Amino acid sequence: MFGMSFGEILVIAIIAILFIGPEKLPDTMVKIAKFFRSFKKTVHEVKDSIEQEVHLKELKDEAISYKEQLEKSVTEIKQDTNVNVIDDLQDGFADIKGSLTSLEGSSSNAELFQEVKEAEAKAAEAKKSKKKKGKNKDV
Repeated sequence: MFGMSFGEILVIAIIAILFIGPEKLPDTMVKIAKFFRSFKKTVHEVKDSIEQEVHLKELKDEAISYKEQLEKSVTEIKQDTNVNVIDDLQDGFADIKGSLTSLEGSSSNAELFQEVKEAEAKAAEAKKSKKKKGKNKDV
């Protein structure tokens, strides 16, 4: 018990009887037992509190890693989307350039009006596809 031999415990008991007296010894032993019990309870509560804090830290670290993964995925998606938007813009400019080139060769106002309508339709279609991509991102 506590790393003490029986002889040491016996010496402590004899000294306690001499100083405290046989009348107060049982009451004193009860008080000492209550003190050790409350001390043990306090140590156990502190230990549980520390374990809980460590567990919360682990959960927090895990949540941070999930957040970082999510942010990385979001940036990758944004980069992919920006590339798609740039490709759409380049296609649109190529269509406009082609329309302008064909306009130079045409002399009829009716043909010119028809080509402008086609360019407007393509622009509207590109705008609709861009909105669809934006809605799909939100989902």
